[in-house]
Amino acid sequence: MKRRPNYLAGAAAVCWLLIIGTPLYAMLATAVRPKEQYVDSGPLAIPSSLTFDNFRTVLAGDVPRYILNTTIVAAATVIIVLALSVPVGYAVVRGRGLWSTGVFRLFLLGLAIPSQAVIIPVFLLINQLSLYDTYWAVILPTAAFSLPVSVLVLVGGMRDINKELFESMAMDGAGPGRILVRLVIPLARGSISTVAVFTALGAWNGFLFPLILTQSADTKVITLGVYDFIGQYQVNPPEVFAAVLVSALPILAIYLLARKSLLRGLAGAGGK
Repeated sequence: MKRRPNYLAGAAAVCWLLIIGTPLYAMLATAVRPKEQYVDSGPLAIPSSLTFDNFRTVLAGDVPRYILNTTIVAAATVIIVLALSVPVGYAVVRGRGLWSTGVFRLFLLGLAIPSQAVIIPVFLLINQLSLYDTYWAVILPTAAFSLPVSVLVLVGGMRDINKELFESMAMDGAGPGRILVRLVIPLARGSISTVAVFTALGAWNGFLFPLILTQSADTKVITLGVYDFIGQYQVNPPEVFAAVLVSALPILAIYLLARKSLLRGLAGAGGK
């Protein structure tokens, strides 16, 4: 039977595309035009002349160092989160008893605690540990607040693994560590990639912890570095948008490289 075209769904898709595409177009168009043209024509006008001076100004400043700092923070956060959440997820899935359920509920409780509500205790704790204005001051709290959702995603992915595979490896004499490395991690790589990408994205876009727990240029991340182009009495929008684009390229590259694994992880282990 021939299907009738769904004009309503098509119109809704076009409207959604305009809603999403308009800010992206404004950012791209503003980043490649002079400031005078932006002031005269506005952000949505088609640029009459293109310039890459905004990007040269951004790259000639401290933005590359801020991107390096952010990369260090994001990479360390992902490593810590994966090193902790993968074993915890495996223990929750394979554990038998109230302790595994209790641990899982404890991590789920962390989803209800916003970082803004505990920023003062975190600040005092970081000060007592002499970690203020260091990479660890941002890495540790970011990893802690990324663990609950990471464990939730991994538990959901690992539960889709066939139980007969666990029993088969156990009958062959494999211990829990070998089962984790040889069976669980390969079959749950989609969920692991999902956790890695979302953790990296959260660490890359983090603003509250870097703002409160760091102050020097040596530890400044890119979300704070964008404010270097916002003066006290004036703002240069083309340079600001150029800095935003430069800061978004690394995380966009990570997403494109892990896109297939990310989609498999969102759909469930093994692409189910």
